[in-house]
Amino acid sequence: MNAPRKRPEELRSHQWYGTDGLRSFSHRARTRQLGYLPEEHLGKPVIAILNTWSDINPCHVHLRDRAQAVKRGVWQAGGFPLEFPVSTLSETFQKPTPMLYRNMLAMETEELLRSYPVDGAVLMGGCDKSTPALLMGAASADLPTVFVPAGPMLPGHWRGEVLGSGTDMWKYWDDKRAGLIGDCEMAELESGLARSPGHCMTMGTASTLTAAAEALGVTVPGASSIPAVDSGHDRMAAKAGMTAVELVHRDRRLSAVLTRDAFEDAVTTVLGLGGSTNAVIHLIAMAGRAGVRLTLDDFDRIARTVPVLANVRPGGRKYLMEDFHFAGGLPGFLSRITDLLHLERPTVSHDTLREQLAGARVHDDDVIRTRDNPVASEGGVAVLRGNLCPDGAVIKHIAAEPHLLRHTGPAVVFDDYKTMQRTINDPALGITADSVLVLRNAGPKGGPGMPEYGMLPIPDHLLKQGVRDMVRISDARMSGTSYGACVLHVAPESYVGGPLALVRTGDLITLDVEARTLRLEVDDAELERRRAEWTPPPVRYERGYGALYSEQITQADTGCDFEFLARPGTVQDPYAG
Repeated sequence: MNAPRKRPEELRSHQWYGTDGLRSFSHRARTRQLGYLPEEHLGKPVIAILNTWSDINPCHVHLRDRAQAVKRGVWQAGGFPLEFPVSTLSETFQKPTPMLYRNMLAMETEELLRSYPVDGAVLMGGCDKSTPALLMGAASADLPTVFVPAGPMLPGHWRGEVLGSGTDMWKYWDDKRAGLIGDCEMAELESGLARSPGHCMTMGTASTLTAAAEALGVTVPGASSIPAVDSGHDRMAAKAGMTAVELVHRDRRLSAVLTRDAFEDAVTTVLGLGGSTNAVIHLIAMAGRAGVRLTLDDFDRIARTVPVLANVRPGGRKYLMEDFHFAGGLPGFLSRITDLLHLERPTVSHDTLREQLAGARVHDDDVIRTRDNPVASEGGVAVLRGNLCPDGAVIKHIAAEPHLLRHTGPAVVFDDYKTMQRTINDPALGITADSVLVLRNAGPKGGPGMPEYGMLPIPDHLLKQGVRDMVRISDARMSGTSYGACVLHVAPESYVGGPLALVRTGDLITLDVEARTLRLEVDDAELERRRAEWTPPPVRYERGYGALYSEQITQADTGCDFEFLARPGTVQDPYAG
């Protein structure tokens, strides 16, 4: 993109710097206090770099350095970069779950971009919740914006095996519980599972959401799969800085990119990648901020039209994100489904997606499959309906054992995650391979924050018998690196009186993925009797951010945004004079 330079008085930052009033004098004086010459910033696009770097976030620990590359690109394009530290959402360490704080980072992003003298933005993130949080806030602020994905870490290695973070953690933890490996092997795995900065290198939530961001058109081409420690990641960050300046000159705001067509293409991409179920919640929330109504029905409709072509764990069986990158990355993947995409829509780098994908190729047909040799014939996530989930639930069926995709079994119910952890191995529960494990009070309000509890542990005695999958149902989420016949996001959640609150141990539950149904085999009269006896659980938070969260959070099927942020309406730019 080659755009004519904006005149200084056309820039948003001119309101702060360019007038003759006392406030502008003060703004210029304070900028001199920061050590900047007038020639460095006056009349130039000011680009905010929102950096989620932190010492406690291994996914983002390299972003302090990458911000320097972004600045280099901004300067090269004639802009003026300013770096802003924002909240870091570490999936690894933040409890009870960073999902509790996704909307807080979205608020911080929106208000920071609105309240400071900036003309455009570069957003730096990648760990699961940071991508949607940054883009939700930026969509509400609606400035010219580019997203810089943190990038996947290097593949793990242990005793000749290539390891995928998250996915192999679950696998070997079950092996330990089954008595197949011991403490020495686990100690070695601790040092071999995650070998570098960057987010999970499986097609977990982080890789799924950064791929969705690229599919939406808010990154430079190919950005989402570049390994975090590759020199190409530096070059991509510099290009993002240059692109942000060009977007300001063209006045291409985020609203011009985040269209209905873009979100449908992002859903198509996620499903064709066999991506994380978490993307369902996040894309619905992101679309809402962009004024686009995206629903569970859209996911199910699109899932029936797109095959899974990415042979990347855990939906695929073999490869990791570095393999995907060198096989052609997302441009190569999208080149194989162009008939399913809206090719005439704009991106941050090109006037049309068609132009952006020109020349994209796949270099390894086993990593990115051809249409006549898919990993699965249709999208990797199915949306379920039924009397147990009247507002919907989801299952990543390509990561489940096929014999469980049509299953009826007796429920074993746990009222909270701590109780489940403490009692799952109790022989008195009588859990068999046919049982359906049910966890409730783990949803948006009940969790609190809808933690990734949905891959419920299989009892030790079954693991020792070789059982590696069971039907599990909850109003929680699960890690995108997880796998199994796990029904998630049951809505409405049990904490607010959804049907999951009425299930009792011994009730039969039927899952039928092909029919897209989830049913509690209890008659309506009995359910009404149980509903009359149900009492709401105690309030989770009496004050603070948690109280605001509990009052405002919406259910999983509508994206778990805050009601006051999701509602339509305009917000005035501040007066800076």
